[in-house]
Amino acid sequence: MITQRQLFLNHVAQTSDAPLALEIERAEGVCLYDKNGKEYIDLIAGISVSNLGHNNKEVLKAIQEQSNKYLHTLVYGEFILSPQVQLANLLQQNLPSELDCTYFVNSGAEAVEGALKLAKRYTGRTNIVACKKAYHGSTHGALSLMSESYFTAPFRPLLPAVDYIEFNEFNDLAKITEQTACVIMETVRGEIGVMLPQEGYLKKVRERCDEVGALLILDEVQVGCGRTGTLFAFEQYDIVPDILLLAKAFGGGMPLGAFVASKKIMQSLTHNPYLGHITTFGGHPVCCAAGLASLKFLIENPLILDEVNEKANLFKKMLKHHAILELRNAGLLMAVQLPSYDFVLNVIQDCLRNGLISDWFLFNSESIRIAPPLTITTTEIQKACTILLKAIDKTYKNGI
Repeated sequence: MITQRQLFLNHVAQTSDAPLALEIERAEGVCLYDKNGKEYIDLIAGISVSNLGHNNKEVLKAIQEQSNKYLHTLVYGEFILSPQVQLANLLQQNLPSELDCTYFVNSGAEAVEGALKLAKRYTGRTNIVACKKAYHGSTHGALSLMSESYFTAPFRPLLPAVDYIEFNEFNDLAKITEQTACVIMETVRGEIGVMLPQEGYLKKVRERCDEVGALLILDEVQVGCGRTGTLFAFEQYDIVPDILLLAKAFGGGMPLGAFVASKKIMQSLTHNPYLGHITTFGGHPVCCAAGLASLKFLIENPLILDEVNEKANLFKKMLKHHAILELRNAGLLMAVQLPSYDFVLNVIQDCLRNGLISDWFLFNSESIRIAPPLTITTTEIQKACTILLKAIDKTYKNGI
C-alpha cells in the first residue's frame, strides 16, 4: 500500500531535495502532532505565521462563521465585503494617519509586487533600491530584489534598474537619487539572521527618501503583528513608511497579505490605467475574517505584546553554551549563532528527533532560528531550551 509520504514525495512539488516530511495530524497552541501522536514544540511558528499559536479559538470561530455566510464573490475591490472593510478600518485605527488605505492580497510576495507597481505608478520613476542579502519573496519581481546570484541567475532576465545598498551603511544612502521610485527594506532584517537597524539609520533613510521624492517601503511580512514586541516594528524607530507590507501572521494562519499606504498614493492605481493592480482571491472574506479576529485578539490582549521581551530574555538567559557564539534578537525573532552549517544541521536534526522544530535562515545557515508563537509559556520555553541545549551539547561533544 502506497503511503502518504510516498504520495507527498511523488506528487506534491518539492522546494528542496530534503523536505522535513513530517506528517502532521493536528496542532494546538505551540505544538504540532504527527500521525503517531508524537508532540513537537513549534519553535518557528510556521516561519513567524502562527503568532497566536495554532488553532486560536477566536480565529477558528471567525473562520467558521464567515464560511457559513459566503466565500468568494467577485474579484477584489468591487463588492463591499464586511470582513475586508472591518479589517481595513481596524488597521487604520492602529496605524499612523498617513497609512489609511489597505490593498489586500494573498501573500507577502504579492504585497511586494503590488507595492513596487504602486511606487512606480505614483512617482513615475523606474529605479528601485533594495538591500543586499534581503529576501522579499520568490515571485519574479520580488526575486529581482535579491542580490545573491545563486538564487536569481537561473531565472534571468529579471527586473532592470535595481540598485543594492548595505543595510546600516549610511554612506550608501547616496545611491537613493531623483531617479529612485522606491527604497524597499525590512524594518528588522530576518533572513540574514536577525539584524537590527543602527541608531538613527532608518531616520536617515526616511530623510533621504523625502529629499529626493522616493517612496519608502518597509517590509514587515516577518516582523509585523507583534513579533518584535509592538504591533508594528517601525513604531520603535520613530518613522512612518510610505508603504507598509504585511503578511504571514497577518492572516491568523490563513493566506493573507496587504500593502498599506495613503489614500492619495493608493488612488493612483485606479486610473491610467484603471485596474492598475487586480487580484481575484486577494482579501478573501474568510482570510480577512481570520485576520480581523487575529488583530483584535492582539489588541484586546495587550499582555501578549507586553511579555514578548520578557520571554525573549528568558531564552537568552537559558541559552548559554560554549558553542553559542552570539544570540541576536528583536523581540521573539531570534538567531542563535553556532560554529558552522554542519553544526546547525546536526542540532536541527537532533531537536526534531526529540520533539522540537527549529530552522536556519536563508542567508545565515550558521544560525538557528527561534520565532515561536508569542503565546508560548515560561514552561514551554524552558522545555524547548532544554531540548535545544542538549542537541547543541551533543553536537559540540561529537566535534562536529
